[in-house]
Order: sequence, then C-alpha cells, then structure tokens
Amino acid sequence: MSAQSHVTGDAGEPLLELTIPQLFARTAARHSARDAALFCQHGQRYSYGELGQQIDALAQGLLGLGLKRGDRVGIWSPNRPEWLITQFATARIGVILVNINPAYRLAELEYALNKAGCTALITAASFKTSDYLGMLTALAGKLPHLKTIIRMGDEKTQGMLNFADVLRDPDQAQLDAVSVSLAPDDAINIQFTSGTTGQPKGATLTHRNIVNNANFVTARMHFTETDRLCIPVPLYHCFGMVMGTLGCVTKGAAMIFPGEGFDPGSSLAAVAAEKCTGLYGVPTMFVAMLDHPGFKSFDLSSLRTGCMAGSPCPIAVMKRVVADMHMREVTIAYGMTETSPVSFQSTTDDPVEKRVTTVGRIQP
Repeated sequence: MSAQSHVTGDAGEPLLELTIPQLFARTAARHSARDAALFCQHGQRYSYGELGQQIDALAQGLLGLGLKRGDRVGIWSPNRPEWLITQFATARIGVILVNINPAYRLAELEYALNKAGCTALITAASFKTSDYLGMLTALAGKLPHLKTIIRMGDEKTQGMLNFADVLRDPDQAQLDAVSVSLAPDDAINIQFTSGTTGQPKGATLTHRNIVNNANFVTARMHFTETDRLCIPVPLYHCFGMVMGTLGCVTKGAAMIFPGEGFDPGSSLAAVAAEKCTGLYGVPTMFVAMLDHPGFKSFDLSSLRTGCMAGSPCPIAVMKRVVADMHMREVTIAYGMTETSPVSFQSTTDDPVEKRVTTVGRIQP
C-alpha cells in the first residue's frame, strides 16, 4: 500500500485506554453534583451522582436476571431516560448493547434481534405510529434467543418485566468486580447500518472505539464541564450515543434532550431554557429550526458550537447557523458507523467555506 493511499491521525495524541464504566466513574467522581442529563419532555433531571446511582441499580438488576458479560441486550426506544441509563448500565457489567432503530418494522426487528442473538430486550411501549408491544407479540415464537422483555413506562404488560421493577439496590463490590474484569478492546455495542445492499449490517464496536471517538469529537469543539449540549438526534445512532452522551461524559458536560423525537420548536425551546452552548443535528434539522415560525422568539445567545453531520451542508445554511444561531464555532463531521463514527471533523476556527466544501481534518 502506498503512502498516498490512506491517511492517519496524529499519533502523538494518546488514546484513552479506558472502559466505559472506568470513564463514567472518573467523571462522576469529579463532577458528582453537576448536571448530567435533562429530559425536557419527561421532566427528568439527573446530576452525575444521581445518574450513577440509577445506572448501578439497573446494572444490579440485570445481573439478577442472569445476564452476564458478553450477553447481548437489545434496546428499542426513542430518546428516553431509560435509554441513557441502559447504555451505561449494560457497559458497567460488560453486556453488549444492541441498538434497534425505533423506525424498524417487523421483518427488520426480527432480523436484528436474531442476528445479534439478543437474550433480552428493553423496549418502549410505542413511538409515533409504531406499536412496539404489539409487534413483539406478533413475533412470538420467531425470536428463539429472546428470553426477557423489559418495558419502559409505568404500566404493566403480561409476560414482560417493568423497567422500574428490575432496579435493585447495588452491590458495589459485585459490580466493581465485574467492571474490573473488562478490557478496553472488549466488544460493548452493536449498531446496525443501513441495508442499501441487502440486510442491515451489524457493526461491532469496543469500549476503546467509542470512548476515544466521543473524546476527540468533543475535544475538537473545546468542550469542558461547563458546556451544555442539546441532543435532538436519536440515541440509537452513533450521533446520539457516542458523539452525544458519551462525548459529554468524557468532559463532565450536561446532556439536554428536548424530546423523544426531533421537533424544531422543542429543540429551540430546550436550547433557550437550558442555556445550551452546543447543538447537534443533520443539515435538514438545522434548516427546520431556522425556518420555524417562532425562531426569533427564542434566545439562542448561549450557543457557541456544535456538530453538523449526515450530509453536506449548503453554505447559505451554514452562514445562517453561524449568524442567526450564534454558532460561530460549529463543526462538520464525516464518518461511518463502522468507524465509531467520526473519522474527519473540522475545527472551530476553519473558514465557513472549508466547513461546507470538505469533510474536515482527520481525527487522531
């Protein structure tokens, strides 16, 4: 292979050799009282200390159900508090989280759960027009690996466990013993990419993959514990759960979730109410916010940076984002699910023309 056929990042910038639970524990110890997450639609707010307690309670409950390191647990849900708790609780005990697209229909759901060999599924009851519980009932007998279904929300469903009922008082010694046995190169997450050439493909990612991607993406935006990131992008995708949640955890920043799914008005309201300093989205989401009829009524002066990815951004849109949304340090990113996901990202001071006509600079 010639030297011109590939690019590599700066080898002088060391990678983090941490597992996800090691990373979270480090951040929670430093920033226990700081805001960790706010779910605006659900009225639920957690400090890092409180979030850690919920994570350990679920991790203990999952151990009590017989789940162990290397098992696969699916999560099928829009952006809800349970999604975030599950992400870090499964990582706490080495259980591989399998992200299921909230828009999946019966055939796609059946394929993903069976392909990954999920022994448990944590699911919302429904989202938009999808009746998740009804779809799972329709697949009865077609999911041979699936032994346990845990549903979110307060209602009870026959044959399923309730999320709150799974939570247990943590046995810290037991949890720590499991976490210590994990290694950065262990697989911890499976994400299905688009099936444009066949069935969706499951990309298997390690602690090392996504911890470092999260760290470098937010570092390029100069994030610190004082930042507050609005995350209207979906958690099932790398944009939400790696660049978003895990990215904030690398810095001790706050995660702000406007709603279960994207809505331009709710996103603008969340930025204004929570004084967000960063905002994520694909170009069409930024266009929807800029074109919202009440746009001028929202105070977005707290915004500084963010990330736009998913498709090229027209220069006219980028100029409006910088001028009208105050995001003078907005970055663009390019990558693939298989690369955890970001491979290239612009810097906060690149000229606007460079941000919209290139994929940015290679990450370390």
